[in-house]
Amino acid sequence: MPVHILSAAEAMTRLGDFDTVIDARTPDEYALDRLPGAVNWPTLDNQQRIEIGTIYKQVNPFEARKRGAALAARNIAAHIEREVIDKPKGWRPLTYCWRGGQRSGALATVLGAIGFHVTLIEGGYKAWRAALVDALPGLAQRLSYRVVCGPTGSGKTRLLHALAAQGAQVLDLEALARHRSSVLGHIPGQTQPSQKRFDALIWDVLRGFDPGRVVYVESESRKVGNVRVPEALINAMRNSTCIDLQLADEERVALLLEDYDFFVKNPAAFCERLEALTELRGKAVVAAWTAKVRDGRTPEVVMELLTGHYDPMYAQSISRSFTRFPQARRLPLRNRSPQALAEAAFALIASEPAGIPAP
Repeated sequence: MPVHILSAAEAMTRLGDFDTVIDARTPDEYALDRLPGAVNWPTLDNQQRIEIGTIYKQVNPFEARKRGAALAARNIAAHIEREVIDKPKGWRPLTYCWRGGQRSGALATVLGAIGFHVTLIEGGYKAWRAALVDALPGLAQRLSYRVVCGPTGSGKTRLLHALAAQGAQVLDLEALARHRSSVLGHIPGQTQPSQKRFDALIWDVLRGFDPGRVVYVESESRKVGNVRVPEALINAMRNSTCIDLQLADEERVALLLEDYDFFVKNPAAFCERLEALTELRGKAVVAAWTAKVRDGRTPEVVMELLTGHYDPMYAQSISRSFTRFPQARRLPLRNRSPQALAEAAFALIASEPAGIPAP
């Protein structure tokens, strides 16, 4: 059966038409970024690709193709035995590789010869990435946002979770970035995605939103850890309606001690992260904080961090970046409990009109 060719732009609108999206690149390429829901069936693994590339450059392309074909044939056979034997005749895969189509083309040819309806993305991942970059601004700008503002520890992320639990549309950038967006925001045991992967995750979430309903998002900086929020999205957020979430200082401290419990359990790690503030706060201040942490006075340090460091910086950032914050709706939380957050989420959702005009 012939292999069908689809442009990257067409593939973006037709992803749901395929039963399986197959990334034929190496595991390293796949880990860096991939299409939504794609599975990895490497035609060449990481080391094999390096070896064939070396032969291509140092010997000649013909020798590289011969050896590459042998490796690819073995790998494709293994994929078929592992993944394809139980597939029905109507199974419809979409496959791609980096750009030229040799790796995905080899896989597609074999699958097509079996009798499956195989589709190949023209230009591979490179074309897909270009199409995604082109599409992101339009997706970001077609939506109406409600930006949840509030100082560190006020419960912004918890409110987003409460809103999502009640069916609201929520864009949780910190979850996508696997970072809590501050100098202390690295989450132990988690690696941030690449910039390309972060962009793809955002695109995948945005495309599923209904433009007729608002999208709730936290008042992030341009960067969340090491990844950058796409320009069109951050600009749309910064010109959107704001919500001023408020929580008593004592509750904020307690909330942060819960959310950053890994620092409470590991004071040494907390002290190490505090060292990153030396340039901003000075050696004496940071030394005093680390001494208190080692002395078991972590809540006191958290309160000082909030009132003396984070709150002033946050106030400056909000007033500078979010143009509509002076008109923000005040949303005080009576405490940090799930019930209080659920009540606040319900009140926000109930206050929105049934239909939201496009921005």
